[in-house]
Amino acid sequence: MLKTIAASTESANATLRPAQTNDLAKVAVLLTAAGLPLAGVADALASFTVAEFDSELVGVAGLEVCCNNALLRSVAVSPEWRSRGLGRALVTRVIADAEARGINALYLLTTTADRYFPSFGFREITREQVPADVRETKEFQGACPATATVMYRPLDAAT
Repeated sequence: MLKTIAASTESANATLRPAQTNDLAKVAVLLTAAGLPLAGVADALASFTVAEFDSELVGVAGLEVCCNNALLRSVAVSPEWRSRGLGRALVTRVIADAEARGINALYLLTTTADRYFPSFGFREITREQVPADVRETKEFQGACPATATVMYRPLDAAT
């Protein structure tokens, strides 16, 4: 049985909760403003976490499950909410969610945050080291540039 993660958590006075179908347009606005790709977001939205304050979406982080592995993607925080720990809270929640789902490892692509993610246990790897199921995602197939840094983090998967 999977561990249950609370439906909402307070972080920087914003509430973290699972994304819902009706959040898609607001998630797209956040990602577009951050210069992040939208390819595959609609398909993976059910595994995303959003941060909400006063009925406004102020942050997002996504988990795209690929068999026994997953892609951490689409991490974005509204400019006025940055430097408050909200991004850290979102990433921490997504990592915990992946562990609760029994995911073996998380992978990510970044063009700007390669110095940020090692604080969560991610390390740089080559594209060739990424499992085929993750390489088949839209992000790896071209939504992110080939010059993006690839990172990996093993998980303590729940049994």
